[in-house]
Amino acid sequence: MPLSNSENRLAIDGGDPVRTAPLPWELPGAHWIGEEERELVDRVVRAQSPFRFYGPDPQHMVETLEREWCAAYGHGNALAVSSGTAALSIALSALEVGPGDEVLVAGYMWVSCLSAIVRAGAIPRLVDIDDTFCMDPADLERKINARSRAILLVHMSGAPGRVAEIAEIARSRGVRLIEDCAQAAGASQNGTPVGRFGDIATFSFQLNKNMTAGDGGMVVSDDDGLFRRIVALHDLGYARNDQGRLDTSDETCQLWGVGARMSDLAGAMALAQSRKLARITGAMRRSKWRIREALCDISQIRLRTIPDPDGDSGPFLIMSFADKDLCSRFMTALKAEGIQGPKGSLSCLPMSDWGLHWYFNVPSLTRKRSNSHDGFPWSHPANAFAREISYDRGALPVCDDLHDRSALLTIASTLSNDDVDDIIRAFRKVANAYFQPL
Repeated sequence: MPLSNSENRLAIDGGDPVRTAPLPWELPGAHWIGEEERELVDRVVRAQSPFRFYGPDPQHMVETLEREWCAAYGHGNALAVSSGTAALSIALSALEVGPGDEVLVAGYMWVSCLSAIVRAGAIPRLVDIDDTFCMDPADLERKINARSRAILLVHMSGAPGRVAEIAEIARSRGVRLIEDCAQAAGASQNGTPVGRFGDIATFSFQLNKNMTAGDGGMVVSDDDGLFRRIVALHDLGYARNDQGRLDTSDETCQLWGVGARMSDLAGAMALAQSRKLARITGAMRRSKWRIREALCDISQIRLRTIPDPDGDSGPFLIMSFADKDLCSRFMTALKAEGIQGPKGSLSCLPMSDWGLHWYFNVPSLTRKRSNSHDGFPWSHPANAFAREISYDRGALPVCDDLHDRSALLTIASTLSNDDVDDIIRAFRKVANAYFQPL
């Protein structure tokens, strides 16, 4: 049926919006919290044993989570921790990253990546991104140098970029590879789950992530020696004996830990969520790719390149426009059509509003701030080379460009067919107004 004049007119111009009800919150795992989580948490509460290592009646939720994670994704070892941020610090410490070292990281990431590097005493070396919105292998190759200790490869916004190429560069140059899978739990590329390409990988189970325990994370590694260090570092710096008590006698494992253990309460939540992860990501992927396929004929909207659509975990639809002004106007019109979440949601916005995901929006980085009075690590003699490094906007031209003219739509894990229909209809309505003829 043809649209009426009111329906054809954009809502920002006084027409009828496509929808008036908000889209669901962009919190993938949270929508799936139910009786399974409650039952496992209740078991821990009833047992009065929320600490993972010992108690009156341990329920071994964290241990079960780790074992099932390895079985599901093929990891040799997995360790649940208190957060994805802690996981990054643990990974860097396990690789003995410190002053005099550089860690290569893309300019589109999350602030925790930079924080972990700086707190380790090392220097972030920024790498540009490409049309996957992940690290550009060509720029990585240009920037690896004698100080490069590790590559922190972030699988941004739910999907890996050119990960196989980057893993090969790491191997050929003798640089360790850490995969940050915080936004991509359950993703894969060409059949290989994320976290299996590098030396260590980290995950996050914070509320915004594909699965959630409210907070929490995971560190995985197939290297048994590295993993032994990881276990000690996440705890108090030492191994534990069969009774779960600290063992300080092993001279090979006497370190400084960070106390980032996952409790069995969080483990119960994460375990129940992990058993749903494939369904959560499957729901998001189906909705997202139905939207992408419906928009693929609109040449003025360039959709993010995803090398392996089947491995996309699905939480974000990213698109680019000809320029910043068009991007802003298009997204404003789209929101006016009702394509937005509840109050407080960040479901539909230009990526220029995406804050601490962009390197030049992190004042602690651009101003080289320190947690200590002496300015460490910027003041450390081994890091004298960092005086010449600038983190101001302009350091990464592709990052800067895509920041200005790109936008994202979060894909809730509970979108109905009607919700998806409305999203498509709104996109095409706005595109028809701005890009005639389609």
